[in-house]
Amino acid sequence: MSPRPNRIFIYFAGFKNHIGIYPPVRGDESLTRDLLPYRGEKGNLKVPLDQPMPYDLIQRVAEALSQQYSKARKR
Repeated sequence: MSPRPNRIFIYFAGFKNHIGIYPPVRGDESLTRDLLPYRGEKGNLKVPLDQPMPYDLIQRVAEALSQQYSKARKR
């Protein structure tokens, strides 16, 4: 099941030294472990601009959020 239409699915913002990606992902231990180098103080992700963009991890975040939202809708 896909997220509701017209729902903001994932946020990102550009800053001077990094790109911020929101919201935090919950419930996927493997992904959480892989995201540790990018974790911000509030669980958001901070991708430094002087490093390659981790597109594969961003895709995994989007997929995990989709599952997270689908589970929340079923409740």
